[in-house]
Amino acid sequence: MTIAVNTGFAEAERTNIAAALSTVLADTYALYLKTHGYHWNVTGPTFQALHTLFEGQYREEWQALDEIAERIRALGELVPQTYSAFAKLTAIKDGYASLDSEAMVAELLHDNETAVRTIRDAFAVAESAGDQATMDMLNVRTTAHEKHAWMLRATLDVK
Repeated sequence: MTIAVNTGFAEAERTNIAAALSTVLADTYALYLKTHGYHWNVTGPTFQALHTLFEGQYREEWQALDEIAERIRALGELVPQTYSAFAKLTAIKDGYASLDSEAMVAELLHDNETAVRTIRDAFAVAESAGDQATMDMLNVRTTAHEKHAWMLRATLDVK
C-alpha cells in the first residue's frame, strides 16, 4: 500500500524540488569523493595543512549527504543511489591522484563554486514552491561551500 504525501505541495512541486535536490546530492557526493581522494593523495611541503583542510571538508560533505537524501525522501521521492545516476546529474569531474597539491586545491575551489551554483538553482525551485525546509537546508549548504571555497582560495592566495 502506498500512502500519498500530503504536506501542502502539489505532486509536481515535490518532484521538481526532489529533482533539484538530487542534483545537489550528486554534486555533493562527487565533491566528497574528490576531496577525500585528495586528502589521501596530497603530497609536498604543504601536505599536513592540506591533508587536514581536506579532511575537514570531506567530513562536512559526508554529513550533508544524509541530510539532502533524507529531505528528498521526506518529499516522497526516491533518492538516486548509484555512481551512474550521480554521474548523469553532476557537473563535477573526477579528480586525479597524480595532480600536484596546487592543482588539487584549484580543482576543489572550482568544484565548491560549482556546488554553490547548483544549490542556488535548487533554492529557486524550492522558493517558487514555498518550501522553507528545503530553503533552510540549502542556505546551510551554500554557507558551507562558500566557506570551503574561501579557504581554498586563500590557500592559493587568489584574489
